Amino acid sequence: MYWTQFIYIVVATLAIGSAGALVALRHKSFSVWACALTGLAACILGTFIAGLWVSLGRPPLRTMGETRLWYSFFMLVSGLWVYRREGHRWMPGLSLIVSAVFMIVCLAHPEMHDQSLPPVLQSGWFVPHVSAYIFAYSLMGCAFLLALRAFWQGYHSKAVSRDALTSCDNLVQWGFLFLTFGLLSGCLWAVGSWGTYWSWDPKETWAAATWASYIVYFHIRLHKSASSGVAALWLLIGFILLQMCWYGFNYLPSAARSLHSY
Repeated sequence: MYWTQFIYIVVATLAIGSAGALVALRHKSFSVWACALTGLAACILGTFIAGLWVSLGRPPLRTMGETRLWYSFFMLVSGLWVYRREGHRWMPGLSLIVSAVFMIVCLAHPEMHDQSLPPVLQSGWFVPHVSAYIFAYSLMGCAFLLALRAFWQGYHSKAVSRDALTSCDNLVQWGFLFLTFGLLSGCLWAVGSWGTYWSWDPKETWAAATWASYIVYFHIRLHKSASSGVAALWLLIGFILLQMCWYGFNYLPSAARSLHSY
């Protein structure tokens, strides 16, 4: 697989994923066909990532564009997981839209995809660390979509849906598990590469802020007097911090001294 073939993968993924999303919306209960079509769309994109890995001779996780590619794939997987587990029939469609946005950005702003890999990335922690973070981002992205829908429902019914927040709880719990693994694996990677577990690098600071924001969410949900609206709002805040941690910090002056700029 080569990057020049990506346009055909995008068309096939969007066509099959859209069919799966439409089938899910038309059935009030779980649809095997919707699940199969959405899964097939994810498999097509996943096959391209695997093929790109083989052709490059390295994990396609180095550049921001490559991480966007993985995020597109994981959003499809996470959306399918939410649909299968929680029964939200509109989730395959929303997750496909988010995935499509990131794929289109990859097409509009392609980055250099060569075989080079900086020495610091030639570590056994590279793949598990980055992939765990991107998968966590996709789960938190689905929780963000659920929170937006909860706000939309609350706007009409004057109360945020507790069922939607229960689904958010499940997603955030799993997402937080992967965020924590990413944080700890990053510390172990850092001590081998730079001789210290933590240096308050700008990327590390935003990662810590993101991780702490979801701790706050858990406390809000455990507090009996806290409203559902506050919990949903905090999910939105956490997702904004997540975007800053992932790529937003690159636009700040402090990014110039970051060890995480490759």
